[in-house]
Amino acid sequence: MGADATETPHRPVLIGPLIAACAPIRGTWLDGTFGAGGYAQALLAAGAERVIGLDRDPTIVEIAHWVAEDSRISLVEDTFSNLDAHGSDLDGVVLDLGVSSMQLDQAGRGFSFQKDGPLDMRMGAGGTTAADLVNTLAEPDIADILFTYGEERASRRIARRIVARRAETPFETTLDLARLVESCLPRPKPGQSHAATRTFQALRIAVNDEYDQLAEGLMAAERALKPGGHLAVVTFHSVEDRMVKRFLQERAGKRASVSRHAPDIAQDTPAFEILTRKAVGAEAAELADNPRARSAKLRVARRTAAPAAPVDHAKLGMPRLKRDR
Repeated sequence: MGADATETPHRPVLIGPLIAACAPIRGTWLDGTFGAGGYAQALLAAGAERVIGLDRDPTIVEIAHWVAEDSRISLVEDTFSNLDAHGSDLDGVVLDLGVSSMQLDQAGRGFSFQKDGPLDMRMGAGGTTAADLVNTLAEPDIADILFTYGEERASRRIARRIVARRAETPFETTLDLARLVESCLPRPKPGQSHAATRTFQALRIAVNDEYDQLAEGLMAAERALKPGGHLAVVTFHSVEDRMVKRFLQERAGKRASVSRHAPDIAQDTPAFEILTRKAVGAEAAELADNPRARSAKLRVARRTAAPAAPVDHAKLGMPRLKRDR
């Protein structure tokens, strides 16, 4: 990446609707998933005076060297579940969830089943790798991860084959695992995703503890926002979107009723006012320009003056592994 901050491989998804929903943009924002800084740059251009950037990936500091040239941006290595340790009385918090385009493009990070690299998948610097999981976990635990986090219906078959193969040779690379998964499943029809998609998604979520991070990050944002501050979250698959939706319903005092035909029941003192009645998706022009936006959904809410309060993770519809139940 060159010194010009606009030269970024990452185009912020749904940034137009986000800016519109949170207008007027002002004051201090925290970008909990900084990446290449696309959201931070857009927020500053729209009127924010300062952006605090968080990213758990230590390589981001190297890639985003241009940050040092802009006094309006500060960059911290941390997970967004700790975001309230880095900002308070914020005017806004934005979270762009999932793996970044940059991480997918770096074969050495091990996120992609289309590029050969070490079977890593860690967004941060330390902790368990995907290779550790597939080479050490018991067969039922591997199957549980694949089914719970990846919704892989062939989870038991794949887990059985993984355990049998690793007895001969441990898994070390992405393509090695991807080929084994492919051998367990029928060849995808035209238009269907790669056979290893769900397996790699599941392992990535497990390695990075993504669902717990999201639950804790939403609560941290509630604590960090000032009255009138905005929370904007961009998700890329249904489980994340469901968790964000239920969190906002819970904290807006509009928990969904048991019957979909009955109105929501007002409960508690609202800590948020929901601004997007339904999740906002990308329009045709953005989809044509940025295919990554295809599955993206945006939800936005405005903080009230009510005290922050914790939310039971179980109320968010968060998938739980059998060993954690």
